[in-house]
Amino acid sequence: MVLRVAQAGRLMAKLLTVVAALALLPVPGAQAASRIKDIADFEGVRDNILVGYGLVAGLNGTGDNLDDVTFTKESLIGMLERMGVNTREGDLKPDNVAAVMVTATLPPFARQGSRIDVTISALGTATSLQGGFLAVTPLIGADGEVYAVAQGQVQVGGFKVQGAAATVQKGVPTSGRIPSGALIELEVPFDLGSMESIKVALRNPDFTTARRVTQAINAFLGSEQARTLDPGTVLVRVSGPYEGNVVPLMTDIEQLMVEPDVVARVVIDEATGTIVIGENVRINTVAIAQGNLTIRVTETPQVSQPSPFAQVGQTVEVPRTDIQVNEDKDKKLTVVNGGVNLQDLVNSLNALGVGPRDMISILQAIKAAGALQAEIEVL
Repeated sequence: MVLRVAQAGRLMAKLLTVVAALALLPVPGAQAASRIKDIADFEGVRDNILVGYGLVAGLNGTGDNLDDVTFTKESLIGMLERMGVNTREGDLKPDNVAAVMVTATLPPFARQGSRIDVTISALGTATSLQGGFLAVTPLIGADGEVYAVAQGQVQVGGFKVQGAAATVQKGVPTSGRIPSGALIELEVPFDLGSMESIKVALRNPDFTTARRVTQAINAFLGSEQARTLDPGTVLVRVSGPYEGNVVPLMTDIEQLMVEPDVVARVVIDEATGTIVIGENVRINTVAIAQGNLTIRVTETPQVSQPSPFAQVGQTVEVPRTDIQVNEDKDKKLTVVNGGVNLQDLVNSLNALGVGPRDMISILQAIKAAGALQAEIEVL
């Protein structure tokens, strides 16, 4: 009796171990679910692009050639005149100044007085911005208003060293950054508290995904407060405990899990030979044969000359030509059954022994035959 109890105890321990191991295994389909935060954005919560034109001074002889770049010279004269320096009558030819384009991204809800990073890019004939200092440059938005002012020491990751017979260059010395180089002067007005509804904008518009997002939001809120406007937009009405307090609503919505639907698509990058096949790609029954005719001609000329100390004869070149023809006769016709999944499709194509370049041609031929049920996007 004691023995049976001990055996039952060991059996129960093994059973618990198996159950614990199964609990750690991924649930089918759960890995495909994503947070709404990762597949959509809230309308109005967005970045804004800023751009400006300025001058970088303090370069070590690597600035613009003022004889060739007129706008740099005019900008320098205008800046000096605003400071009370008259340079119209003199011959202004410094080589330590460069005209640059200044760009930055204004994040959402950025407040006045905070700082953002800026990127500097040369516009003229400057060969390097290393060691340069950006003068005060206003950054303008799409509406023409000045939202930030940039100034500071330019940090360049690349360099260029040139000698009489060799040149060494790393990166791009005509482009750099100024971390926290712009001071925000004007805020973008956006009042979350007064919003009566919010719009969830899908990054990849799709009818099925939009409907799933709507269902997930309504299930969480317990009422029909969300509705699908179009494949890329879901409208959520603000009511109940979230009225006048939209931030908690947006926080709760963006953490909901949704399984996005993926369009069957084959993406081809012919420049690098890269092929990406989506999971939902299907093909009808089709027979595939792939083979190339390769002709290789090799010239290995030899030299024929008379024996040493011979009285007659001359040195001549004797041509030797080797021609090889490869018709790929070992390539067989392969049948790919209809309705196969991604793994079967890849295995069938690999069975032909083809490389990525030939696989691109095969996929395009299958699509032309109407057997590939997917979109082909060529980059």
